[in-house]
Amino acid sequence: MIVLFTDFAYQDPYVGQLKSVLAQHATAVPVIDLLHHVPNYNIRAAAYLLPAYVNEFPLNTVFVCVVDPGVGGERIPCVAQIDQRWFVGPDNGLFAVLQQRSQQAEWWKIVPADENISMTFHGRDVFAPVASRLARGDTGGLQKMQAPTLTAVWPDDLAEIVYIDHYGNLISGYRYQALPPQARVSLNGVVVDKACTFSDVAIGEAFYYENSNGLLEIALNQASACQQFNASVGDAILIE
Repeated sequence: MIVLFTDFAYQDPYVGQLKSVLAQHATAVPVIDLLHHVPNYNIRAAAYLLPAYVNEFPLNTVFVCVVDPGVGGERIPCVAQIDQRWFVGPDNGLFAVLQQRSQQAEWWKIVPADENISMTFHGRDVFAPVASRLARGDTGGLQKMQAPTLTAVWPDDLAEIVYIDHYGNLISGYRYQALPPQARVSLNGVVVDKACTFSDVAIGEAFYYENSNGLLEIALNQASACQQFNASVGDAILIE
């Protein structure tokens, strides 16, 4: 199985071009569009969002992850095998949180076989061909490398909004189980009460809860928390 996680969105041709390569080189392998609306260029948000989803996929799944504002630059195209799943993408921090939380991680540099690759579309020309080979069990064309290191220390859990879905729900990079007992949660100066699910509060009322992927999320029942709190990706959530 190949899973796609990008900031490409759908209104442009990039997702289709990426999937065209996969269809040609991994014909019998299912391709899952996990998310193509990762916040644009936001490596850190992506790094905290991705781990929430990987465990629902089988071992040996190949994830093609492209949030790559430095495409064509000094960052290294790479493959990581993290806890028996494969991740293909840039070494720009996208896989840093996965690595921090992992039991096992190995890294390889991608050495493109074709010199005629676009400097601005490594998703199609570098990552997709490698992902196709990995999905077929072929690990050729890779060079062992050291795990990338970040210039800044990222916390195990990030008390920030990392994604806003189309309902206006505010998804954080903070694992719910890491919350202190009797935590007090606030956003933009407003304290938010705890609930288990939407129907536990009145229509239009805000609450925080454990979302279906184990993350702290702030929502309104049948309304937009994004609008209510005038919130954006990157806004801090205060946890006391």
